[in-house]
Amino acid sequence: MLAIEQLRSWGLPLEVPGQIIAELSTNAITHGRVPGRDFKLALTVTPETLLIEVTDTRGDRLPEIRDTGRGLVLVEALADRWGVREGPVPSKVVWAELSLTRTFLRRSDTPLGEPAGDC
Repeated sequence: MLAIEQLRSWGLPLEVPGQIIAELSTNAITHGRVPGRDFKLALTVTPETLLIEVTDTRGDRLPEIRDTGRGLVLVEALADRWGVREGPVPSKVVWAELSLTRTFLRRSDTPLGEPAGDC
């Protein structure tokens, strides 16, 4: 997966961000799909935060946490913050933020942008 390779190139661990990317992407495919249109994944890293954004073309279907599904429950448990906003019509963007100052995301002795070795 290209997203995992990008995280690796930034020197970030893969497990937690990878789980969030997988869940948000699966939700976009399952609940936000319109035939003939794809979803978009964007990753943005700053010194403090990794932002994961998934845009799909079903702005009329807002995600909600349900007892029957584990996807957003997992995202809520793993992310520091998450939410949804309107995208370009007819889209929505579901996003999640992870703090890069938390120890499970980045070893403190590895400068951001340099490989951290095996994560």
